[in-house]
Amino acid sequence: MKKTPLLNAELSAAIARLGHGDVIVIGDAGMPIPPGTPCIDLALTAGVPDFVTTLKVVLSEMQVQGHLLARETLEVAPVGLEAIESLTAAGELGERQLVSHDELKAACRNARVQIRTGECRPYSNIALIAGVTF
Repeated sequence: MKKTPLLNAELSAAIARLGHGDVIVIGDAGMPIPPGTPCIDLALTAGVPDFVTTLKVVLSEMQVQGHLLARETLEVAPVGLEAIESLTAAGELGERQLVSHDELKAACRNARVQIRTGECRPYSNIALIAGVTF
């Protein structure tokens, strides 16, 4: 059995396949998934799993160089924003690029995979850009 917190085999495999600069999107339950973008749908019910838990578990296996965050996330300040700010300050999320929500949705078209959570708070979305461990 794996020693890291991430038990979802499909998600763990997706992270293992990432190369430098590849993008993974973690989205709330309402974030649109563009046709052709692979989706790992973790949503079970409203709030399960939540955005923050999903983000932290993904970070347990993924090396992140940077992230895209919608300006609207800063304006609306969903519960997950506190965790994003804390993880950014700790260096876990790398350099931040602020974009509009529409630009974030457009970035989903180039994502290697989009993770759908059960989060039902608007603007609880982030695009993670893969880094390297060497």
